[in-house]
Amino acid sequence: MPMEHVIVGAGPAGITAAETLREIDPTARVRVIGDEPEPPYSRMAIPYFLMARIGEQGTHLRVEPDHFAKRGIEIVHGRVEGVDTTRRLLRLGDGSELGYDRLLIATGSSPVRPPISGLDLPGVLSCWTLEDAREIHRRAVAGSRVALIGAGFIGSIVLEAMAIRGCSLTVIERGERLVPRMMGPEAGELIRRWCESRGVQVHTGASVEAIERAGSSLRVKLGDGDTVDAEVVISAIGVRPNVGFLAGSGVDIDLGIRVDRRFRSSAADIYAAGDVAQGLDFSTGEDAVHAIQPTATDHGHVAALNMAGQEAEYEGSINMNVLDTLGLISCSFGLWMGRDGGESATLYQPDDYRYLSLQFADDRLIGAHAVGMTQHVGVLRGLIQRRTPLGEWQPRLLRDPTRIMEAYLATTQVI
Repeated sequence: MPMEHVIVGAGPAGITAAETLREIDPTARVRVIGDEPEPPYSRMAIPYFLMARIGEQGTHLRVEPDHFAKRGIEIVHGRVEGVDTTRRLLRLGDGSELGYDRLLIATGSSPVRPPISGLDLPGVLSCWTLEDAREIHRRAVAGSRVALIGAGFIGSIVLEAMAIRGCSLTVIERGERLVPRMMGPEAGELIRRWCESRGVQVHTGASVEAIERAGSSLRVKLGDGDTVDAEVVISAIGVRPNVGFLAGSGVDIDLGIRVDRRFRSSAADIYAAGDVAQGLDFSTGEDAVHAIQPTATDHGHVAALNMAGQEAEYEGSINMNVLDTLGLISCSFGLWMGRDGGESATLYQPDDYRYLSLQFADDRLIGAHAVGMTQHVGVLRGLIQRRTPLGEWQPRLLRDPTRIMEAYLATTQVI
């Protein structure tokens, strides 16, 4: 009998896994269950749709309409409500059941809903699904007032999309700086100044108390008593893994589904990948959830290898973000905030919007973040992921971190 592989989740992790399984085992049955009435698509492409750089089809993970049919991959539109690990069955929202031999959970994440009154008012939206994007596209036209709650990584991508659409934009961030989980104080302040110089109003250290109807508009009430009026309010406060449907299944869950280096969960023949998986962190050696698309794609590939019996081990995901904020590029990799007992080197040129911070453990680069220095993006990631011994270059970089390219070439050349 052919193997029955079922994948719950039609995002990058699930689709990569399905295609990998099909390549390895042409005889297996491969089914992908997605709970949206859309072809599989990339959430990270949605802002580009809002910027009018791509159409809806440009968000699709695979462009050809018959891509999956030609490969014998079945796309099922439905919502999984529960998993019976004893009977190896999925319970779907329409009352039907679906059996599996091996199951991959790649259900991704969903926007956090903070305890703020008014989140359900018309005009208060998330920017997470294609349907969200269609509604934002309709409401957030040039000249309309938009209040964006949250300026983390996702919020900052939405920020750029709204500014490019010509909206009158106000950003409200609870943290003391923009993108606080990927940038330190100096770097975050540079991004703030850059946004403000381009007409974006920014409130940091600002909590949202409530959202109210104010005539034909909305009013966002802040903790300091200030208010922001807008036609559209977008909540981008963060995301959390979609694990609710696993209640009572026996699958071990912390923040996400705990997995080993082969993406196996605690339940037999159940794997997890992508935003929903809590697995090995490359930098710390501990378990973590890294909700970024490159990690999801890597997870899906390695998980599929193991589902097909190839016993591949994952080296761990690295915390990494590259962000374009109205033309100012910033990035962070690994332990960008440093480690106790480690050394660091910093370049700070605020007038030129340039910042570079390198973090070391002994003679290895373990983390970095930068603003306005795009030439270093690949080099920083490469040195961290390779755990490259820098030797005599480590003290040189402490004196002058801009020599990072020289250090990379000197320490990674194959003789």
